[in-house]
Amino acid sequence: MKEVKKILLVDDDIDILEQNKLMLEAEGFEVFLATNTAEGIRKFEEVLPDAVVLDLMMDQYDSGFILSHKIKRSEHGKKIPVFMITSVANVTGFKFDASTDDEREWLDVEEILNKPVQVPELIAKIKAFYGKAH
Repeated sequence: MKEVKKILLVDDDIDILEQNKLMLEAEGFEVFLATNTAEGIRKFEEVLPDAVVLDLMMDQYDSGFILSHKIKRSEHGKKIPVFMITSVANVTGFKFDASTDDEREWLDVEEILNKPVQVPELIAKIKAFYGKAH
C-alpha cells in the first residue's frame, strides 16, 4: 500500500483551509494550500500530491467540477484520489453522488463529503483508496 504523504487542499475559505491543514499535519501529512481554481491547478502541477481535497464552489459555482476535471485528465491525476467537499446539500437538499456512472462523467471525484468535513473520516477515505488494488 502506498503511503500517503502530500495532500493538496483547495478552498476559498481560509479558516477551513487552516483548520484542516493543522489537523492533517498533526496526523503526519505534508499539506499544501490553494484558495482558487487557478492556484489549485498550479499547486497540483508543482507538488504532485498523493490526494486532493477541494471545495465545490469557489471563484465560480462550478469551480470544483472544473478543477477535478482538469486534475483527473492529467497523467498524475488519474492515479490519485480527489475528494470534493461542499455545503450544497446542507443548503439545497440536493445530494451529489460520485459513485454512479452517470454522474462520474461530469463529477470526476472519488467521493463527496459534506462541510464541515470530519478530518478522521477524510483520512480514512484517503487511506481506503490506497488500500484498494489499482
